[in-house]
Amino acid sequence: MNAKVDTTALNRPVTRQTFDEVLVPTYAPAAMVPVRGSGLDLWDQSGKHYLDFTSGIAVNALGHCNPILVEAMTRQANTLWHLGNGYTNEPVLRLGLALTEATFADRAFFCNSGAEANEAALKLARKHAHSKFGAHKSRIISCYQSFHGRTLFTVSVGGQSKYTEGFEPLPPSIDHITYNDIASARAAIGDDVCAVIVEPLQGEGGVVPGDKAFLQELRDLCTKTGALLIFDEVQCGMGRTGELFHYMSYGIMPDILTSAKALGNGFPVAAMLTTHELAATLNVGSHGTTYGGNPMAATIALTVLETINQPAFLARVKEAGAKLRSTMEKLAADYPQVFAQVRGAGLLLGVVVTDAWKGRSKDIQKAAEANGLMVLIAGMDVVRLAPALIVTDEQIAEADRILRLSLDGLLKAA
Repeated sequence: MNAKVDTTALNRPVTRQTFDEVLVPTYAPAAMVPVRGSGLDLWDQSGKHYLDFTSGIAVNALGHCNPILVEAMTRQANTLWHLGNGYTNEPVLRLGLALTEATFADRAFFCNSGAEANEAALKLARKHAHSKFGAHKSRIISCYQSFHGRTLFTVSVGGQSKYTEGFEPLPPSIDHITYNDIASARAAIGDDVCAVIVEPLQGEGGVVPGDKAFLQELRDLCTKTGALLIFDEVQCGMGRTGELFHYMSYGIMPDILTSAKALGNGFPVAAMLTTHELAATLNVGSHGTTYGGNPMAATIALTVLETINQPAFLARVKEAGAKLRSTMEKLAADYPQVFAQVRGAGLLLGVVVTDAWKGRSKDIQKAAEANGLMVLIAGMDVVRLAPALIVTDEQIAEADRILRLSLDGLLKAA
């Protein structure tokens, strides 16, 4: 017999311990519980203030509770929320037009997450290859240390075994190459490959920028073999590097691009972008999703896109990115025993620890949090910074101050 529904649950006191009691333990969240945000500022249950340099893992590009987005969401919430996919809607049509006009693409498919966008991209690539060349052309090439989602398919494509252990047997015909290694790419990409998927800037793998020569070689090999080149810009896209999408920084055009995270600024929405020719492969009934492209998601995503895709806004991102990099390079120079280098692009940077500090990026993250700064890690050897794109120079200076305070405390305790 089902338990009686508690109609007072909305107001019931909850704590971090509640997570351990009722949620599936797929995460190990921080001890503090954020309850309110504005811009890059967050406050927890005790009222303590934090400067957020995570933006929800590169999601809240316009900051927490951005008033422009609050207005758009409120307006749409009072108009139309959801329709089944037997109907289209005006917001999604406007969003599709805006994204295709702003990029190489002719067509868009909307879903809810980066993993779903990559699933759609990989399914499209396989179906296109089967239709055009035959079933033998089905192999997918990805890079070691990549990350493309948490579904069984996308986690298998991602080149990190820690995410696939215990989930075998894995989908077949997926191979991995070394990121930025042209020889590795040439050896792996043959006529049986249907797709090569790559992050132009690896995020979870350590904030590693793609070499232009490597990405160009992938483009050339795909063109030569008839494979499709998929750029996963779930984390590095939507203005994060100072261009609307990072492929624009290289001048290398993919066949398919995936976007999510910042596209909805925290509201679940994602997109797969491609050409007329390739889109025709996914005919009626071949793929779908219940919530993808509903009016709420599309309205918010369009507002985010129109806010970010302005010359002055993107110029400021580049300016802020340069300021953050120079600040972190000075930090690394002042703490050479802790940090070895700074890498990344725009407002997605990784500060790599020295050999003496290997495995301790989490310690730095926890120390910074205790002092009121939220940062990310990318593996156990990289402190990752991904502040909202609206970050100010003063906030960058404050993050630097707190990091220095935190490092001094760790060094003193060592």
